[in-house]
Amino acid sequence: MMDHVRDLASVRDATERLLNAAAELDNASASEPSRLPGWNRGHVLAHLARNADALVNVLEGRPMYVSGDARDADIERDAPRPLDVQLADVRESAARLQKTADVPADWSRTVELRNGVTDTAARVPFRRWVEVALHHVDLGIGYELEDLPAEFVTREIGFLAERFGGHEDVPSTGLATDDGQVWTTGGGAGGGPIAVRGPAADLLGWLCGRRDGAALRAEGGPLPTLPPL
Repeated sequence: MMDHVRDLASVRDATERLLNAAAELDNASASEPSRLPGWNRGHVLAHLARNADALVNVLEGRPMYVSGDARDADIERDAPRPLDVQLADVRESAARLQKTADVPADWSRTVELRNGVTDTAARVPFRRWVEVALHHVDLGIGYELEDLPAEFVTREIGFLAERFGGHEDVPSTGLATDDGQVWTTGGGAGGGPIAVRGPAADLLGWLCGRRDGAALRAEGGPLPTLPPL
């Protein structure tokens, strides 16, 4: 069961953590490359603000974005702004999302995200937590996958394992952290079963495309190449 109230609290904590860290930047460093190809730190901050507004749309029953092109154009438009404007936008858009989530609603209802993806409303706060936490890492300002809360890492590994479950390009794969947590994924491609094991942060990094999996151990075949998210 998703606890959307608890997840909303985690989103608030993650947002404050990111804002406090990003406040140490200046305009010049905010325009430097992030860890995401083709995006500088301004792009990451702009995306976080516009994603919060997009999730307001989702919760209120509107399309998440007008279009993919409009989403990209908004990020490009907002990326060059001064740092103080960026941080204010992230904070204010996060507050708008929180205000929307505070309105009594049926959290078991189905909502539509991008590209026809559907989910329960109760999982939207966790999806926002994912955006804030992973993009904090993507800023490249000293916050690493190893710094993420253990609960978040475990849940996101499970979420991504579910997402790749049955994928036509991923062989049957068992996942395990060094502390004994296990999941299964893939199964739509030939080969396997493959057992992949390693530190939780490295397993998450491989699944979400932030690390190449070099720190993981694969048995039964090579480390699968995962499709982009």
